Amino acid sequence: MHLELLEVQHRLQARIPLPSLNVNDTLFRYHQAQARPLLSFEDIPLELTELRLAVRQTADILHRFGALEDAEFQTVEALGRDAALLSVVGDWYRTPVEASATDQVVALAMRPFLSRCAEVVQQRPELADWQHPTCALCGGAPDFAVITPNAERHLICSRCGLRWKFEPLTCPYCRNSDRSRITSFATPDGRYRVYGCDACRRYLKAYDGRRAPRPVMPVVDGVATLPLDAAAMQRGYTGG
Repeated sequence: MHLELLEVQHRLQARIPLPSLNVNDTLFRYHQAQARPLLSFEDIPLELTELRLAVRQTADILHRFGALEDAEFQTVEALGRDAALLSVVGDWYRTPVEASATDQVVALAMRPFLSRCAEVVQQRPELADWQHPTCALCGGAPDFAVITPNAERHLICSRCGLRWKFEPLTCPYCRNSDRSRITSFATPDGRYRVYGCDACRRYLKAYDGRRAPRPVMPVVDGVATLPLDAAAMQRGYTGG
């Protein structure tokens, strides 16, 4: 399922033009001070035909693999043809809480569009100054991280894939920085690691680039670490 979703997203992302976002040092400093994401919904390079196709194809994949019930699938399938789709997507973007099946489908369908925007911001030197636990671009929460060869931890946004530096042993969900209340454990080969917060009981998985022969691949590594999700949950943690 994950591989089919990835194929759909990559195919669509290749057709989306690189947006010309007006990001400068002054604007970035303002958003940094306010902890506000840079990207407004209106600046996302959305093409309605492509978005509708992405929603329907995503719903079809999830339904075939049993991740969408029949009624949920019919609702999302109808939304993919409805004139209200842009309004629904806009509401989802401005309120990043994926509470329903529709929200989850929209999140997956929107990833190629947001990832193209992330390509622009990822190259900005000002990103090194972003100090917040949510994404500088879209305001999404991290769902994975990578430890760089020089031992920095970079969070990876669950919505757009933007990466930014964050304190290695601070919980990005509750900002607990008491190291005695952060539990960390790794796979036997050391390639993957889990950070569990004993304050909020949430956890974050990470790819350890110091011990791996390739760069992080968030979607692939997210699937590869499903056993770590089970291990974290057995210890009483919940996903971020």
